[in-house]
Amino acid sequence: MAIPRIYNPQELHEGTSSELDREYFTYIKDVLRLKRGDKLILFDGMGHEYSTIIRDFSSCNVCLDIIRKEDIRLPDTRITLAQSLPKGAKIEMIIQKSTELGVNRIVPFISSRSIPRLTGARATGKAARWRKIAIEASRQCGRGNVPEMSEIASFDEMLSMPDRDNLRIILWEAEPELGIREILTDEKYAGVDSFFIVIGPEGGFSWEEIEKARQRGFISASLGRLILRTETAPLAILSILQYEKGVFGTLTD
Repeated sequence: MAIPRIYNPQELHEGTSSELDREYFTYIKDVLRLKRGDKLILFDGMGHEYSTIIRDFSSCNVCLDIIRKEDIRLPDTRITLAQSLPKGAKIEMIIQKSTELGVNRIVPFISSRSIPRLTGARATGKAARWRKIAIEASRQCGRGNVPEMSEIASFDEMLSMPDRDNLRIILWEAEPELGIREILTDEKYAGVDSFFIVIGPEGGFSWEEIEKARQRGFISASLGRLILRTETAPLAILSILQYEKGVFGTLTD
């Protein structure tokens, strides 16, 4: 049986003790049915894992002894996924799977053809839920960090987010000339390890949005002849990038 893994966002030290509060108490004791002396792994979301042993249970806390601290090597490739809000719960699946596929930051945004228009308290509540989904996916897949979840942005706000070093790509099913393969095999991009990828909504981007993105330094690219759903496109491009950059397909650094 695999040792259970728990997210605990604080840096700890070997040879010390720590407590997990009420949020974890029921899960560890009643769901996992762990007892004194059982092992537990904590990860802090900042690239560290901690091997611990349960020392005791108090009335609502779990007391742990920190046995060992390990640094988890994080991939050199950094990917920001900007995803136009889709209908229904599709965004939750996109967040979960994108986290498993190693994305570093997720930027939900509203474009001209987005159907959901989340604002105010509703947007805040959704953002908190999305953060929990990213944490749980990181726990499950063994990541050493948790992707950053940005607040919901407008299309213009999203376009202003990339750093200078990002290779900016906006996927567009109507792109007539340039495919993602041509970009990734172009020698001038060979050393790039930071990507900002933009995915449109169910109805795609308008011509005006594509032109605005190009003016901000984005390259419009196609994934091929097939038109992918908005929830499929991010998984395809993330898998391609991770394979091309050596994250997938190798067990060594």
